Amino acid sequence: MRPKQFQAASMAEAMALVRAEFGADAIILSCERRGDLVELAAAAEPEIEDPAPPSPSAAGRPSAEAVALALRRHNLPAALAAPLAARCAALPLEAGLADSFAFMPLPDGIGRPLLLAGPHGAGKTLSCAKLATRMVLSGVSPLVISADGMRAGGPEQLAAFTRLLGLDLAVVRHRTMLASVLAQRPGGGTPVLIDAAGCDPADPEQAAALRSLVATAGASVLLVLPAGLDPDEAAELGTAFAALGATHLLPTRLDAARRLGGVLAAAAAGGLALTEAGIGPGAAHGLLRLSPAVLAERLLAMPAQGGAGVAPLAPRPAFAAPSVEEQPR
Repeated sequence: MRPKQFQAASMAEAMALVRAEFGADAIILSCERRGDLVELAAAAEPEIEDPAPPSPSAAGRPSAEAVALALRRHNLPAALAAPLAARCAALPLEAGLADSFAFMPLPDGIGRPLLLAGPHGAGKTLSCAKLATRMVLSGVSPLVISADGMRAGGPEQLAAFTRLLGLDLAVVRHRTMLASVLAQRPGGGTPVLIDAAGCDPADPEQAAALRSLVATAGASVLLVLPAGLDPDEAAELGTAFAALGATHLLPTRLDAARRLGGVLAAAAAGGLALTEAGIGPGAAHGLLRLSPAVLAERLLAMPAQGGAGVAPLAPRPAFAAPSVEEQPR
């Protein structure tokens, strides 16, 4: 995989050069602005040989007892673990997860804006930057709105990414400003991403502010939660944010979390669809589509010797993030 440099006046033009050279599956290795130019380092997707088919012993389905042990290891609440383990007496874990949870693509933000909500420090801003980056790399320029103006440095963190992407960032501090920005949104199916302020749903004032923001935008709400939370706390957050309009869940730091009981507890308690997960600090290729197969593999993976965690979920190489404060992934 030999990288090549591309320079152009805009991100869209630079990406067009990359796609012309390497095709749609090019890997973006770095991205930075040099004066009036955007410079990308990119390479072709390496060819990976298909793995050999598993041996009969490796292909065997884990027993119901092994599944139950794995679910306990991940601290899955008993009310979820027991019926799931019972299903797995006759079904693979992957099929049991598909029967027990909803798995859906993320809303596209076109018909209705996509609003990212969650507790303070969950990783909403970086997740919003990842979604915006993916759209730009696919040739779509979203309208990105920061409603996080009350937190010191909140809009500046997102602005560091949008500048690099050649996007304008709209910063709103109340619902009237949001309504005005949305009224002026470009036509032609422009997706809208809204980075909401961190919210403690147990605080009536913060909950009311988020509810007002959602109503003004008419938005689909994506709950962003760190993976690895205590399952009871995650379930309470899932329920509380569902009451504020959340319908989908994006867990962050999935690559670093050793136990996923909190992710499943939040989804079950809030009736939230599992969508994608944050798996790295880079803004490009830092999201992983969640599926029953991905979760089953992660749940059944045994911790490494010495407590070093389980096999990593390695994202594809990502462009270097701007120098902003470290955030959850």
